[in-house]
Amino acid sequence: MSPDTSTSGAGRRGLAAASLVDGEFVFTAQDFARIASMLHADAGIALPEAKATLVYSRLAKRLRALGLESFRAYCALVAGEDGLDERQNMLAALTTNVTRFFREPHHFEHMKTKLLPPLLEEAKRGGKVRIWSAACSNGQEPYSIALTLLSMMPDADRYDIKVLATDIDPNMVAEGREGVYDRTVAESIPADLRQRWCERVVDHRGEPAVGMSEEARALVTFRELNLIGNWPMKGRFQAIFCRNVVIYFDEPTQSRLWGRFLPLLSPGGRLYIGHSERLCGDAASRFDTDGITTYRLRDAA
Repeated sequence: MSPDTSTSGAGRRGLAAASLVDGEFVFTAQDFARIASMLHADAGIALPEAKATLVYSRLAKRLRALGLESFRAYCALVAGEDGLDERQNMLAALTTNVTRFFREPHHFEHMKTKLLPPLLEEAKRGGKVRIWSAACSNGQEPYSIALTLLSMMPDADRYDIKVLATDIDPNMVAEGREGVYDRTVAESIPADLRQRWCERVVDHRGEPAVGMSEEARALVTFRELNLIGNWPMKGRFQAIFCRNVVIYFDEPTQSRLWGRFLPLLSPGGRLYIGHSERLCGDAASRFDTDGITTYRLRDAA
């Protein structure tokens, strides 16, 4: 005889009491732990239980879209072989994509005064310039780099100068490739750069928007990439932007990531990090401070 799986009033109250968040779906500590474990395994993100309400609010939409009745069922789906696509959706829902054109402007001023002058002279002599925007979100950071390049060398797209823009979220990568932004978003682009290197366009909703110019697009290559996964890049970069990313990682993951950047930086290459981030692990001894949250590699890795 099968056990009775129906839920009495008292049983429902017990389930509700076990839920971390009040809402239409029961969300237990076990559900949260499974989701947090998958997120850490897939993206290196450490998710404390204090984030339970955020996780619930973002994933409840996925449960409704899939017609699921519980987080337990959702966890079973994304953990199974048939749930790989939904696991990507879960990752996209739970990763933070806060970004802004010319965010932390001191970094772009540093580029103009210290990083780029010798690199652009080298490019004129036939050399390569390579800059990596890791965790680029929807492209505002790499396009800020491209606009900075164009402000100093208007024909930069005719030289061997490239900005690699990568992100774990394919939706963000697709938005970056499109290069079209709401007008209010584009207001953080300096007016002179916006007037010269941006275009008036219409977005997918038919609303007026701002698009990146052909010259800016030509400088940036977008790719999907997981920072804790395999990296296909072989060449070195003169600068890497990895900002406001590792704050979501635990310290061992942070240490591994900083260390992985070392062999991909040219001698004297710069690493730009977020204002609330700090280098740790072996990498901390390999850099000299070169500005506010800007570091210069001491020697060849």
